[in-house]
Amino acid sequence: MLAAALGYRRRDSRIQALNALQFAVRIDQVGVPLTDFQIVEWKPGERKTTDRQYLQDARFVVAVGSDDDRLIERLKVALTHPRFQLSLGRRANVPAGPLTVGLYDDQPIRVLTHLQWQAKPWYQRRQGTMVPLTIMADADLLPEKANTMVKDQVISFDQRNRQYDFRAIATTTVTLKNPLHIADYFENI
Repeated sequence: MLAAALGYRRRDSRIQALNALQFAVRIDQVGVPLTDFQIVEWKPGERKTTDRQYLQDARFVVAVGSDDDRLIERLKVALTHPRFQLSLGRRANVPAGPLTVGLYDDQPIRVLTHLQWQAKPWYQRRQGTMVPLTIMADADLLPEKANTMVKDQVISFDQRNRQYDFRAIATTTVTLKNPLHIADYFENI
C-alpha cells in the first residue's frame, strides 16, 4: 500500500527500502470471513470454480515508524494523496473510504497502546467495559515476546517474479476502556 501511495511501480527498487520501516498493527474490529466463489474460464469451453477469501467489517490501526522524519512526512502525504489506487492485498479490495492518517512523535507500539479505540460505534456497543486488542509488530519492537516468522518481506512485486523473504513478528495484547459500552452509555444519558 505504501509503495502504491508513493507511486512506485512493481519493479521499482525503492520498494525494498520500505522493508526498513518499523511496522505494527492493532486489530480494533475483528472481521467476519467471507468466501466468494467464482467461475473462471481457463481454456475456451473449460470452466473451473475458484474461491476467494475476504475479511469484511474489520478495522485495523497501523503504526509505521522510522528515524527518517522526512520519509514519514512523505508517507503521510502519499497516503492522503496516493499516486496509484490503494488496496488491501488484492486490487479489488480497496479501503472503505479515506484513510485517517496522523503523525505521532513516538515508537509504534506506544502509539498503538495509547491511541483511542477505532472500532465502529455499533461494534463498540456490543463489547465489554474493557476491550483486549491484539497488536502484531516487527519482533524488534516487542523484544520480550516470543516471535514467529512470516514470509512477507518484499523482494519483488514484479508480476512475473514475485518474491518475499521471511521477517520475525511478535504479538502482544493491550486493554483499552470501551467508551460506548452499553451500561456506561446509559449511565451517561
